[in-house]
Amino acid sequence: MRVEPDFLVGAFDGGRLVGVAVMSSDLRRGWINRLAVDPEVRRRGVAKALVLECERVLRVHGLRLFCALIENSNVASKKLFRSCGYVEHEDIKYFSKRESDDV
Repeated sequence: MRVEPDFLVGAFDGGRLVGVAVMSSDLRRGWINRLAVDPEVRRRGVAKALVLECERVLRVHGLRLFCALIENSNVASKKLFRSCGYVEHEDIKYFSKRESDDV
């Protein structure tokens, strides 16, 4: 956050934080790494507004390719990103390496 404070955005209802998104960049792609909305305000356009704000911020930093990794079981997030014009790629596989089962 110190290196790129723009890459953290919030959505507020009055003075109350109701949503947040965390971004990163690999200098080619802009990544929406985390997106969360308070359950009490879901289905009111907060998540979509956060995605659009992330894209705006990433464009300011010269990025034009926007990406998000979404677990296959997260139907709501997949629907959200599709509604924002994102394309699901079935041909990409995710790899990880864990130091332990607790990670």
